[in-house]
Amino acid sequence: MTTQLSPLSGQLAPADVLINIDQLVAAYFSEKPDPTVASQRVSFGTSGHRGSSLDVSFNEQHVLAITQAICDYRAVQGISGPLFMGIDTHALSQPACDSALEVLAANGVKVMLAPMGAFTPTPAVSHAILQHNRKVGARDAARADGIVVTPSHNPPRDGGFKYNPPHGGPAGSDVTGPIQAAANRYLETGLEGVRRMPLAQALRAPTTHRHDYMRAYVDDLDAVIDMEAIRSASVRMGVDPLGGAGVHYWAAIAERWKLDLTVIGEAVDPRFAFMTLDWDGQIRMDPSSRFAMQRLIAVKDQFDIAFGCDTDHDRHGIVTPDCGLLPSNHYLSVAIDYLFRHRPDWGTHAAIGKTVVSTELISRVASRLQRTVVDVPVGFKWFAAGLLDGSLGFAGEESAGAAFLRRDGTAWTTDKDGITAALLSAEMTAVTGKSPGALYRSLTDALGVPWADRVEAPATPEQKKQLAALSPGQITATQLAGESITEVSNEAPGNGANIGGIKVCAPSGWYAARPSGTEDIYKIYGESFQGDDHLQQILQQAQATVDAALVCGKKDVDRL
Repeated sequence: MTTQLSPLSGQLAPADVLINIDQLVAAYFSEKPDPTVASQRVSFGTSGHRGSSLDVSFNEQHVLAITQAICDYRAVQGISGPLFMGIDTHALSQPACDSALEVLAANGVKVMLAPMGAFTPTPAVSHAILQHNRKVGARDAARADGIVVTPSHNPPRDGGFKYNPPHGGPAGSDVTGPIQAAANRYLETGLEGVRRMPLAQALRAPTTHRHDYMRAYVDDLDAVIDMEAIRSASVRMGVDPLGGAGVHYWAAIAERWKLDLTVIGEAVDPRFAFMTLDWDGQIRMDPSSRFAMQRLIAVKDQFDIAFGCDTDHDRHGIVTPDCGLLPSNHYLSVAIDYLFRHRPDWGTHAAIGKTVVSTELISRVASRLQRTVVDVPVGFKWFAAGLLDGSLGFAGEESAGAAFLRRDGTAWTTDKDGITAALLSAEMTAVTGKSPGALYRSLTDALGVPWADRVEAPATPEQKKQLAALSPGQITATQLAGESITEVSNEAPGNGANIGGIKVCAPSGWYAARPSGTEDIYKIYGESFQGDDHLQQILQQAQATVDAALVCGKKDVDRL
């Protein structure tokens, strides 16, 4: 059982798939959201507000309202330090940044922009926030926060806007809830109370400054990665930035640290016409997708290790000559095993953060390392506090997002960092003399081989609500693929938070079903330590549960 694939998946996008940039940007300014329509209101998912100007779900008024709400939040919280703002390469990111700056400047907020309108990866913004706050103190009024204008790996038609509070990572619902509510009130009143000044004036405002994100981030990399080990081992690396915000960072990294690093494609095209189509025939800059990563996979034999990152460079994809693109769960498991064996200055208390839909192999690795696992819902916001105080040494998501501590055991970033996750694969290759793929085989020889898959399918907003509302009491089955069910839960064991779906566990396998927090799709995750046949049985049972929830209604779910 697999996701229904488009016949165009893995192929270069035909002309009729490419977005019309002029129409997209024009709609950003011309279309006005109707706050009585649910899909046109501000809505923070697992990573900020996302949408498309063509759907009237990401337009100028949304950004103006959200930015004023952020200014209001800063005032209530007593945050008067700089706001670090970065953008990715999506077509709507620059217009949204301009709109935000008009409001920030009018509110007297000190804004830090990259020089010459340069693109800025999400981890560089998080790094800048933490570096500033390390100097002024976590509770000082002069502490910093940030905005990243990005819809992450979403298709070119989308825009995104996320707020990172002073802890440097994605904002939790205790922050986004009030901001979302305030933003929608501004929409309802026709933006009454939103302060704004013309863009030209905002750019000249004494509160608008330039910050060299790239230099600050690149020069500090040896604090988190053993750059000398990579250089001295002459590891041959290839990287595909997928046309994203880090497109110019990689050459700077190679030059600064004297690395044998080749950049595969430095083009920036907001249509992303150079991309191969994802599983559903859409352009999606997802480095964990073998369909989207075809350009790098095709040249894998030219390098000892290769990697790619998504549009805001907070996600990673690792490609080895022996294995091709490593599934993200495989790499997370290997990275955890390596890091906790090669970071002697990390405290013995440092735990491992994972999401409930990540592989259980991580739990087996953690047990062997004698480290605690903190299992949380999907969303990197759940890891920010632990990464900040060092109680989490590593945090990772099944969707190829991860961050980890500096080599001295202090915080590096509290948001996902695809760049350091990618460079770690080169460090592992240099230090062990083995590829991450070979290290994974050694790991599974000792701990067992997990078979896993993720099924994705379109879902309406109403269907997503139905799936998110599933409760353990609605699952009455006692067996999962021939084994007794040991647990049915809609809460994460690491923090008791609702997972926005359901997870069903048995001794050697599990499944979870949940709606996406960023796209109109649902996802079914399954894993088995008995083999592919057993996995398919698990996924079939999971699909039956989802079908009942989405199509048949609650009473049919009760009979499962």
